[in-house]
Amino acid sequence: MDPERLTLACATALEQEAGERAGLATSLVGLRGVNGLPQGRLVSFGLAGALREDLPCGTVLDGVRVVDPDGRVLWQGEPLGIPDAVLATILAAPEVVDDPAERRRLAEATGADAVDLESGPIAETGRLAGCLRVVSDTPARGLSGICSAVKPEGPVSWTGLAVGFARSPLGFTRAAADGKRALRVLHRAAEALA
Repeated sequence: MDPERLTLACATALEQEAGERAGLATSLVGLRGVNGLPQGRLVSFGLAGALREDLPCGTVLDGVRVVDPDGRVLWQGEPLGIPDAVLATILAAPEVVDDPAERRRLAEATGADAVDLESGPIAETGRLAGCLRVVSDTPARGLSGICSAVKPEGPVSWTGLAVGFARSPLGFTRAAADGKRALRVLHRAAEALA
């Protein structure tokens, strides 16, 4: 696959930065693609939540299938060829999934390995070329309110950061550290795609 003909579709500004630092074309599409999706072939690029216990934070996922919450296949294709990545099925969720029991239920019901909010809308365009995701949270290491730290359009929400930290200082700090580590891995994976 020719990376020069692909655009990395990123939900957050931090994910976009990871792709840009690797020298790849990016577009900030926002959570669930609220900013709109660019033309051309797209890679769903960013962080994802593991649905399985055996996918720890920092695991690189090379998506070969995207399914909806009913298990219906929205897209299926060849892997991007990222070295040492786990070939994965991505669940296209309409909202954040953080409850451990719900993660397990969705994994069993759909066969998905991880969940994100953007792969579904991208798949529905018919222009999805692949998914490059890195696990940032797991059933055992949840989000602890860190989702409030991102505005729907993708930039950091400083108010959301403060609120999330105030609600669960320890959990929020741990989730932030996991996210930061996952973003470093995401950048390295993007370099492999370049």
